Amino acid sequence: MDQALSTGEHYRGLSFWHDTVPDDLTPRAGLPGATDADVAIVGGGLTGLWTAWYLLERDPALRIVVLEKEIAGFGASGRNGGWCSALFPRSTASLERAHGRDAALAMRRAMIDTVDEVGRVAASAGLDFDYAKGGTLAFARSAVHLAAAKAEVASAAEYGVDPIVMRGEASFDPNCARVHPAKLVRGLARAVEAKGVTIYEGTEVLDYRPHLVRTTRGDVRADHVVIATEGYGAALRATHRRVLPLYSLMIATEPLPDATWQELGIEHGQTFTDYRHLLVYGQRTADNRIAFGGRGARYHWGSAIRPEYDRVPAVFEHLRRTLGELFPAIGDVEVTHRWGGPLGVPRDWHATASVDAATGMAWAGGYVGDGLSTTNLAGRTLADLMTGADTELTRLPWVNHRSPNWEPEPLRFLGANAGLVAMTVADAEEKVTRRPSIAARIMGPLTGH
Repeated sequence: MDQALSTGEHYRGLSFWHDTVPDDLTPRAGLPGATDADVAIVGGGLTGLWTAWYLLERDPALRIVVLEKEIAGFGASGRNGGWCSALFPRSTASLERAHGRDAALAMRRAMIDTVDEVGRVAASAGLDFDYAKGGTLAFARSAVHLAAAKAEVASAAEYGVDPIVMRGEASFDPNCARVHPAKLVRGLARAVEAKGVTIYEGTEVLDYRPHLVRTTRGDVRADHVVIATEGYGAALRATHRRVLPLYSLMIATEPLPDATWQELGIEHGQTFTDYRHLLVYGQRTADNRIAFGGRGARYHWGSAIRPEYDRVPAVFEHLRRTLGELFPAIGDVEVTHRWGGPLGVPRDWHATASVDAATGMAWAGGYVGDGLSTTNLAGRTLADLMTGADTELTRLPWVNHRSPNWEPEPLRFLGANAGLVAMTVADAEEKVTRRPSIAARIMGPLTGH
């Protein structure tokens, strides 16, 4: 291992969040050889770490090891938009069609409670990750967007769970907290270590089966094996077609003066988006920057995941141009950081938390970018399922849901990138016709709506 890697500086460039986390990012020791455990967790992101946290709350005597190829928080858990929201990949209406109204509303209530649960754990564990529950503003930038905003508010009122309201030409959802994701995942890693979990970094998992995980540094035998790899599951044979790695990219600006923020109308703790189909998302950071991201990077053949895919100049230019269109008041503010990474997309856009009691295998994921909070719900749910508890969480409709596999190539490549084109076309269509997009209506059932 070279000096840059050994001191952790190698990982500073992963994102704005990694660059500003109060942690030297020095990798922990790798697995020293074959070992036994009660629970082996594959993946050192939020799903795995939350699962470890709640398992030890239920049974402090458990021997838990976490196996991570890079460092804890290397992937989407440390690079995302910092929205601790109540969003779930499938809409309430879609959940109702699939599981019934009561189940759909139970899922919504669980997601809303999760936003506060993350804050409660932060306080109890002494974690400082810039948590501020300021809600989400969704701006309506056209008549079509305004109609969509009003329809969303009306739908929320009909279900009676999500308290979304109109604020002028924006909708407002109070159930979202702004966070610094790398501070969260790195702090949580230290917190679970303090409770007795062993985290092995620089340890690549090659394969797994019930009660056994094979790594480059030895085998781990365990009663339970938890697969918590999200988009990186595409690199493992067993989950290669279970999840599609879709790239989302971000930029961060230099800090803006308070006067500019007042003109933008975005307060501390708030996140923001609008009603375009090719999703954008942003937040006002604790140090007054704009952290802003969006979809637009193409899917790569064979579900390939490579460092060079994290940075696509054309997408970064598009994000900066879009940000200026959203907020002309920012002028020529400098972009200081550019980054990206893969998120995990199941074939039916339906996240899951699942346990096979007969084999001891557990897995959670498929968050489609809504994972910062959903990982916490997954950790609590897996902990209940793995310890045999019968709770409200174990009866939620995402429990033991199994999504169909993605198609083999070239169908996967064609379908995934056709979806990207369709959303781009939908936004252009609405600008021209000033009516809701037909393309978006066709794609809706395929993307959880």
